[in-house]
Amino acid sequence: MKKSIKVIASALLAAAVFVGCSSKPAFKDGTYEGEAQGFKAPIKVSVVVKAGKVSDVTVLENGDTAELFGKASEAIIKEVKDENSADALTTVSGATYSSKGLIDAIKAALEKAK
Repeated sequence: MKKSIKVIASALLAAAVFVGCSSKPAFKDGTYEGEAQGFKAPIKVSVVVKAGKVSDVTVLENGDTAELFGKASEAIIKEVKDENSADALTTVSGATYSSKGLIDAIKAALEKAK
């Protein structure tokens, strides 16, 4: 019985150490720029990473329709900061190409932060 308790305890300790390893920052700190094609024109962004997490995303250039792009950028930037990732983001209805362009620009910036 004592041997099986030691095995379980060792397994739990190993799992805890493994989980602890995943707290390593996902990105290198710094400011990174990325660019991708939007609906009408290229979209250029600046992404700030602090303590391994996306802390800010700023749209530097955008030639798409302001109202539609505004809806897309607000939702997407919030999701990127919340998830600390630009993967599996959803596009905003009515601003699909602007959404995709913004997501791709953020991904391009974050590729530089790896």
